[in-house]
Amino acid sequence: MAEQKVDEMEKVNEAISSSEKFLVNNQKTIMYVLVAIIAVVAVVLAVKNFYIEPRENKAQEAMYQAVLAFEKDSMNLALNGNEEFDGLLSVIDSYGSTKAGNLANAYAGLAYYKLGDYENAKNYLSKFGADDVLLSPAVTAMIGNALVNMDQAADAVKYFEKAATAADNSVYSPIYLMKAANVYIKLGENEKAIKIYEQIKNDYPASNEAANIDALIERTK
Repeated sequence: MAEQKVDEMEKVNEAISSSEKFLVNNQKTIMYVLVAIIAVVAVVLAVKNFYIEPRENKAQEAMYQAVLAFEKDSMNLALNGNEEFDGLLSVIDSYGSTKAGNLANAYAGLAYYKLGDYENAKNYLSKFGADDVLLSPAVTAMIGNALVNMDQAADAVKYFEKAATAADNSVYSPIYLMKAANVYIKLGENEKAIKIYEQIKNDYPASNEAANIDALIERTK
């Protein structure tokens, strides 16, 4: 009986260790996904707004240098600007009602996230609003990442599940679901984690996350 208990503990510890590694590695994955999607949206806005709406064009021009600074990993410069250009925070203040200003919220949230200021990251990412089936879920998942880093895992898991539902595709939904499952394990709620693993197995059997899902289910029991 004692050996069985030890074996059970080893399984649980192994599952927790795997989940922690996934949390770290997948935060980067979601970050890269979001940055890539934002870049595409920014290009689309630049082309569209240059010809259509003057105020949108001004907003796009105002944030151009800030975005370049962001892409060069100069987060403080991107946020605050300098004597030559306004930063993202100024763009948000001046053009917050425009589509470009809205996008600046997402950039600002990511910039704060990279600086380790997760409270401001959450606040600015939460101000971003869009119906885009790729960008909106990615932002939602990044809010979850920020909450995890703020030791608010119970709140974070709701964002990962919301992101998975909103994405509704076989590429990103399993990533967000796996984040949720591993947070549940971290919280000691293994039964909820197993349900999500089973959801990945049944709904997204061809995804990368489903490849070793049976082993994860058995290990988490």
